[in-house]
Amino acid sequence: MAALAGFAPETAEFYQHDADRLFCRLRAEDPLFWYEPCQFWAVTKYADVQSISQRPRQFSSEQGTQLFEAVRRSRGEPPFGETGGSMGAMVANAPSILRMDPPTHNRHRKLVMNAFTPRRIAALEPRIREIAKRSLDAIDVRAPVDYVERIAIPMPMYVIAEMLGVSSEDYGDFRRWSDAMIEAGGGDISLETAKVVGELVSYVLDVDERRRRDPQDDLISILTLAEVDGERLTDAEIGMFCLTLLVAGNETTRNLVSGGGLLLMRHPEQREKLLADPGLLPNAIEEMLRLVSPVRNFGRVATQDVALRGKTVRKGDTLVMFYSSANRDEEVFGADSEAFDVARATARRHVAFGFGEHLCLGASLARLEARVMFEELFARWPRFALAGEPAPLPSILMNGLVRMPVVLEP
Repeated sequence: MAALAGFAPETAEFYQHDADRLFCRLRAEDPLFWYEPCQFWAVTKYADVQSISQRPRQFSSEQGTQLFEAVRRSRGEPPFGETGGSMGAMVANAPSILRMDPPTHNRHRKLVMNAFTPRRIAALEPRIREIAKRSLDAIDVRAPVDYVERIAIPMPMYVIAEMLGVSSEDYGDFRRWSDAMIEAGGGDISLETAKVVGELVSYVLDVDERRRRDPQDDLISILTLAEVDGERLTDAEIGMFCLTLLVAGNETTRNLVSGGGLLLMRHPEQREKLLADPGLLPNAIEEMLRLVSPVRNFGRVATQDVALRGKTVRKGDTLVMFYSSANRDEEVFGADSEAFDVARATARRHVAFGFGEHLCLGASLARLEARVMFEELFARWPRFALAGEPAPLPSILMNGLVRMPVVLEP
């Protein structure tokens, strides 16, 4: 296929209109599609996403994993543009764990793995439930409320803030920084966003300095005291680690809870099935992850010529894996792969958290947070309903909502 009318994944508008239809066509007709305008291979099939993710020696993360980086690379532009400021400098000096390949990636991942073990995450449930209850109990239900602002945002933000070691009096600033990081993930960083991200970097480095003198039981202390090959992490490396954890530990759950709530409201028969059998909730969350795909895509760069789908991917070529397409692959999820089914037997096979070396470290945390939030939500207002049109997040990286008015009904 030489071209595909309407296919423009480098624009946020594309994902609000024809994305699912065009990805479906690509899966059927040209699953490894060369997108000439931005010079990358669009990877749309589940099997290929898995294969590429498991072969870091052939498909590297080191040159960047985000779609906007591929677009800028094709134009000969710097990855964060002229307004990147402290963000661009930090990425250049201390790449995120997302931009590392083994063995460097494995060594850095091990530094924080102990904070995300199944046992440690399970131990967080009482505190997560306490935060969820407090957030929901503070809502005035006499008028429509913004589901995103009042339900989806507070709990994951407070949880990751506590894990990082952010003081409660700094939560207001933390929210601003979190929103700025989400905007930065789209690549087009305004001067104001660069300034706000700079504030976050300064805050993290200040906490880092204090933790070196007085370690606490938090992630910044773990990073401050950690060593890789006998050497402590630099301030820039610690800062970049924290920025990555902030987005990964916050935005994924925010989008899952928002998008999952929207699926339940648009498919009332599935909600009734779930309310009748609460034991389906863990599987329903996997189905939400599959269809929402909170992270739309990630990229790799070929380190050598590779044969794939009968085509030759050249050394230096960029490949963008579209998780939202892979999660609708008919060969894996059936002919009804576009449907929302809380009892779908194959739901957990999704790649919403990635696959292989870069499988999301916080996957268990996101699942737990979503389960707790929906349990508490159902206990209060099981038949919450839309009170207006949801407003999508204009992003080529994250699939989320910025507003969703709802009426909270018992």
